[in-house]
Amino acid sequence: MAGWYNAPIPKPRDACIMPTDQERLEQLLNLDPDHVYSEEELDAIEEIDAELALRLDRAQTLAQREAGDQPADGPIDEAKVREAVEEARQILMQDGGDIEFVAIEDRIVRVRLKGACVGCPRSALDLKNVVERLIRSKVPGVAGVANTF
Repeated sequence: MAGWYNAPIPKPRDACIMPTDQERLEQLLNLDPDHVYSEEELDAIEEIDAELALRLDRAQTLAQREAGDQPADGPIDEAKVREAVEEARQILMQDGGDIEFVAIEDRIVRVRLKGACVGCPRSALDLKNVVERLIRSKVPGVAGVANTF
């Protein structure tokens, strides 16, 4: 009589074989050089390899900045510009600032910073890094944003 310790351990029929980290990483990575990873994809990659996720995020950020330096072309939809300014307004209002749309002149959106933004030493940075980036991402035809006093 064979001992019970020699008997094979039965496996459930629906047993899942968990992929290794390397296999999961290979599934997450995209071979298309123009692929832009979403936040969810980067988070999943970060769980496996934090350094790789950081390098991918940095590369994407630099590519987006370089793409932002391309000359503006295409039509400018004033309604979309106004929507983007309103979105920027919501962001600035969190710190007591405000912004209003003034006009579009030669691909430059003219706005007026108000509230806490007036006289704030960071207002020039906010105008460039928040307002201009937001508007240019929504309306590619815009070349820049300028504050009108």
